[in-house]
Amino acid sequence: MNINVKPELEKIEPAFGSSILYRTYNKNHQNRKHTFWHYHPEIELVYVNKGSGKRQIGSHISYYRDGDLMLIGSNLPHCGFTDGLTGNENETVIQMKPDFLGNSFFELPEMKNIKALFEKATMGIVYYGESKKDIGEKMESLENKPPFQRLLGLLEILHLMENSTEYSVLNAKGFLLETELQDNHRINNIFNFVKEEFQRPIGLEEVAGKVSMTVPAFCRYFKKITGKTFTQFVNEYRLVHAAKLLHEKQVSITEVCFESGFNNFSHFNKQFKKFTGKSPSHYRNELKVVLT
Repeated sequence: MNINVKPELEKIEPAFGSSILYRTYNKNHQNRKHTFWHYHPEIELVYVNKGSGKRQIGSHISYYRDGDLMLIGSNLPHCGFTDGLTGNENETVIQMKPDFLGNSFFELPEMKNIKALFEKATMGIVYYGESKKDIGEKMESLENKPPFQRLLGLLEILHLMENSTEYSVLNAKGFLLETELQDNHRINNIFNFVKEEFQRPIGLEEVAGKVSMTVPAFCRYFKKITGKTFTQFVNEYRLVHAAKLLHEKQVSITEVCFESGFNNFSHFNKQFKKFTGKSPSHYRNELKVVLT
């Protein structure tokens, strides 16, 4: 992988006669085009109906089970959320520009809470509980609606989201990509590099050199942008990958350890329990109980 290649900006074009883009992917077409690290000016609403997978949104990395519902703000980098192993029934994606109804529309008193929702979405939001189920069903129901009815349905969905209390903000410490375009490219390149190379040791000297920085300067920069040390970020990526393997592959926990980039089984066990609150074996056994 060439770390100097600029990350791709996804170009989103709504269908003729519509201000929003609505797409669905069923279990027979799970491999989405943008499974890699990318970003776009549009706000993105994603509902994964059932299944499991990995979330990487900003500097947040986690693993979901039994589907997911996410609201991703403008220019907030993220990876795709499903692949051939996810096991989801359907994935529904709605994308719209922050001003898709015009700037003045969001200045109306009735829209102030949705405007605040969009601002909060710049950190990424995940919904759970009944909100996930109810909003997800409403998103799926828009598939065959004409453009005007789909727009009204989207406003109802946004209203439900801004009223819900069943949500978590993913990048609570902030994920700063608003300084310069150069910063955007640099941090995206670092994340793409981790995504490709996390299964082997990555030294600070190597990754700092990839973005033409000294090690101390790189460490300060990465912590300022993400709120995490580089080592912490890489380890979290590895642990989420391990959780994914424990769910999706019938291999030994030792194999999961090494396939996730850890070279010490005892250290892996300790870090996994610290990250999830459970040992790898307990985590896998719990999954078996849920599935049966």
